[in-house]
Amino acid sequence: MEQRYLGRTGVPVSKLCLGAMMFGAWGEPDHTESIRIIHAALDAGINFIDTADVYSAGESEQIVGTALADGKRDRVFLATKVGFPMGDDPHQRGASRGRIIRGVEDSLRRLNTDRIDLYQIHRPDPNTDIDETLAALTALVAQGKIRYFGHSTFAASQIVQAQWAARDRGHLPFRCEQPPYSILTRGIEHDVLPTCEAYMGSA
Repeated sequence: MEQRYLGRTGVPVSKLCLGAMMFGAWGEPDHTESIRIIHAALDAGINFIDTADVYSAGESEQIVGTALADGKRDRVFLATKVGFPMGDDPHQRGASRGRIIRGVEDSLRRLNTDRIDLYQIHRPDPNTDIDETLAALTALVAQGKIRYFGHSTFAASQIVQAQWAARDRGHLPFRCEQPPYSILTRGIEHDVLPTCEAYMGSA
């Protein structure tokens, strides 16, 4: 499998990433079959797996964690996301410090790992200052609970704002963006992709 680098981090990841959104109740409810798919991806040379806490209410993370047991975890660059509501509790949504700290602990437990390689903010949070989000993520890197952090579905202006906030306020920066992109959804080519290239090396 051809390798690429995650932005300018120097970390090699496979060109293809296995998305785990459909593992669990949202798609494939059979854990054995989901695990078989993950193992087949690893055997094909994919070393990049992406999930999120909200996928099947945490079930996707649990399946991925089980699949990576028995020494497979160290072969994988593991990404998950935080931000969408995980229940009726208003503290279980968004990108505030408390939500992020609670979210990462819950994801680590479900994934059965001591660190997350890429922790992503699932959507922009208009109710939280980006400085608050960056401070929490930077602290988690210092604690060794996450290695890098990124965001998903940020507009070009939000990407620039976040990069400037990190620079001006002494935080680590976001390292990548995960945008919606397909043959029918190509709007990011006009502004998001060039902005990512300028600030992060790639999307």
